[in-house]
Amino acid sequence: MKYTHVYTLFLAFVFCASCGGQNKTDRPKEKTKSETKGVSTSGWINTKYKYTDAAGASLIIQNSFPRGGTKYTDPDGEVYNYVVFFTRIINETDNPLELKIEFPVDSYEVPSLPGKYFKILIPPDTMTLDKESVFNYGLADLDPFLNKGIHRSSSLKRTINSKESSSFYVVILCLIEGAHGTMRTGLSLKGQDLFYRIKIDGSKSNTKSIDKEIHCGSINLKNLMLQQ
Repeated sequence: MKYTHVYTLFLAFVFCASCGGQNKTDRPKEKTKSETKGVSTSGWINTKYKYTDAAGASLIIQNSFPRGGTKYTDPDGEVYNYVVFFTRIINETDNPLELKIEFPVDSYEVPSLPGKYFKILIPPDTMTLDKESVFNYGLADLDPFLNKGIHRSSSLKRTINSKESSSFYVVILCLIEGAHGTMRTGLSLKGQDLFYRIKIDGSKSNTKSIDKEIHCGSINLKNLMLQQ
C-alpha cells in the first residue's frame, strides 16, 4: 500500500434511521474502453494495491482521497453532507476482468448511533484522468441521482478488458450533524472477493475513530497475490 501526500477533510456525521425493505437499482453490465495507457501518479491517489498472477501480470487498484463536503437535501427535507471518492482499476492481465460491486442500503452502521447508517452510492458516471483536478472529480448534477437512490442499495457491473482500465465514483452521504473526523476509503481484493474499507480518524477532533471493511463484491480472475 502506497500513500502520497496528506490531504485532510473534516466532516460532520449523524446518520438517518435504517431504511429497511427498500429496492435496489440495477444497471446493465458495462463494457469499457481504456481510459488511459498509464497509471495515475496524481497527488489525489491515497492508496494503491498491486496484485500479480502466476505469469507476472498485474491488476492494480488505486483509491483517491476525498473531495467535496457538499450539502444535499433529500425529498423528505433531510439535509446531508456528501463526499466523493473514485477508484481506478488497471487490468494488465491477459484476461477480461468481470467486476461486480453492490452496497446494501444498510451496509455500514455508525457505531455511536445504533440504527443509523452511512449512505454509500455508486453513480453511473465513469471517472477519467482529466477530471482529477476538477471539483468533486468532475461529478456534477448529482441531485436527481441522489433523490432516486439514497434509500436504495447501489450496484455496479463492469467489464474491463485486458490491458485496459476503468474508474468509478463512490459517494458517501451523512446527515449534516454528528461526529467529526478525517475520512479515508479504499477498495481492495482478497482472493476473488472485493472489500471496501472506511476509516474515520477522530484523533484531531477528540472523537471516536472507526475502521470497517465491507464485503461489497467479487471479480472473476483467480490466483492474484498482493505485492508488498
